[in-house]
Amino acid sequence: MSDLFSNEPPSKKRDISEATPLAERVRPQTLDAFIGQSHLIGEGKPLRVMIEQGEIGSMILWGPPGVGKTTLARLIAHHITAEFFQLNAVSSGVKEVRDVIAGAEKNRKFQNKRTILFIDEIHRFNKAQQDALLHSVEEGVITLIGATTENPSFEVISPLLSRCRVYVMEPLGKEELDAILNQALKNDPILSKRRIEIEDREFLMLLSGGDARKLLNGLETALRLTKPGPHNSAIITKQKIEEAFQRKYTLYDKGGEQHYDTISAFIKSLRGSDPDAAIYWMARMLDGGEDPKFIARRMVVLASEDVGNADPQALVLATSCFTAIDYVGMPEARIILSQTAAYLASAPKSNASYMAVEEAWKDVRTEPNLPVPLHIRNAPTKLMEDLNYGKDYKYSHNYDDHFVEQQYLPDNLKDKIYYKPTDIGKEKEIRERLNKLWKKKQR
Repeated sequence: MSDLFSNEPPSKKRDISEATPLAERVRPQTLDAFIGQSHLIGEGKPLRVMIEQGEIGSMILWGPPGVGKTTLARLIAHHITAEFFQLNAVSSGVKEVRDVIAGAEKNRKFQNKRTILFIDEIHRFNKAQQDALLHSVEEGVITLIGATTENPSFEVISPLLSRCRVYVMEPLGKEELDAILNQALKNDPILSKRRIEIEDREFLMLLSGGDARKLLNGLETALRLTKPGPHNSAIITKQKIEEAFQRKYTLYDKGGEQHYDTISAFIKSLRGSDPDAAIYWMARMLDGGEDPKFIARRMVVLASEDVGNADPQALVLATSCFTAIDYVGMPEARIILSQTAAYLASAPKSNASYMAVEEAWKDVRTEPNLPVPLHIRNAPTKLMEDLNYGKDYKYSHNYDDHFVEQQYLPDNLKDKIYYKPTDIGKEKEIRERLNKLWKKKQR
C-alpha cells in the first residue's frame, strides 16, 4: 500500500511499457478524458461538482465490470490530493482495513491530509470486515469508496450503506465503446505508432458486452494474433476477434433487448411447466455472461408468485439456491440453478397469493386509512382500555380447532375474500381447511 497520488501530474507517475496491458496504458488520467457515466460526471452533474469542490463523502460505485469504477476512484483521490489505498475484498481482511485506518488517523492528525480507501468487490467483505469500517467512515477518518457489481442493498450491511451515497454506473453504450477504441488507437504510445484497421468494429464492441476492459483486452489479443503487414500495419479480421475471445458470440446483450427477451422466455417456461425450455434459456443467459444471482432472484420471486402455496417447498428451495450459488460461484453454480429451475418448472402452480395481495393493495389505495376494528386493537394503556380498545376480543386458541368466528377486516371490507386457493397441490389442503372454517362462520 502506498500513496498512489501526489501533486505531480498523473502522467509523471506512470511507468508504461509494452508489458503493461493496454487497458492500463490508456486508463484516463483526467475527468475530461473519462468516457461514459455522463449522468454522474458530465459538466454540472452532482458527482463532478462535488469532485471539483473537493467535497467528497463516502460512496458505493455500483455497476457491471469494466465501466470505470476503479478509474473513477483514482481520479477522485488525485483531484482532492488525498492519500489513496486500494484493497481487494477477495485478498484482504480486517487486519488490512485496520492498518489503513491507523495510517489515516496519522494523516489527519499530523498532516491534515485526507485518506481514501478504495475497496474493490466490497460485496465480498463479510459482516465483520464491513463492521470494522463503520466508526472510521462515520467520523470521517477515511473516505470509503466501495466498488461492487452486486446490488449493495443485498450485499452491504445497512449501517455502512446508510453512511454512503450509492452511485449507479451504467454499462457502456456503442458510442462510448467506439470512443474508447478511437482513444486507444490514437493515444496509446504503442498502438499509435502502427496503422491498425479493425474489419468489424461492431462485432468487437458486441463481444465486449459494455465492458471497456474486455474491449481493450480483446483488441490487444486480436492484434497479437494478427500477422503484421507492411510498414507495421495490421488488419484485424472478424475471425481474429473470435479467436481472441475464445468463442463464437452468443446473441445476448445483458443491458438490451436480448436480456429482457431471454429472461422473459425463462420465466414463462418455468410458469408454463416446461423444465427443458427453462434450463435451455437459463444456459443461454449464463453463456452470455448473465449474473447467476440475477437468475436466482427471479426464481425466488417466481416461487412465490407462480408456485405459491401449491408447493410451499418451492420458495425454500429457491431461497437456498440464492444462498448456495453465493457460496460456490460459477461454474458449479449452474448445477444448483438447473436443479432449482427443474423443480420450479415441474411444481404445481398457483398465483393465488399474488392475486390476493394485488387485490388487497388496490383496496388499500382506493380506501386508505380504514380504521382497525376496536376489538383487535392493542390496549397498552388505561386510557385505551377505557376507550374499548381490545374489548370483546376472542383468543382463537381457546376454541375448537383454534378458531372462532370474529371480524378482522375493517367494516367496509368485512366480507371481502382476497386469498382464493386453488385445488392444486398443497393448496388443495389449504382450500379445504378454509372452506371448513368458512362453514363455521355461516352457522
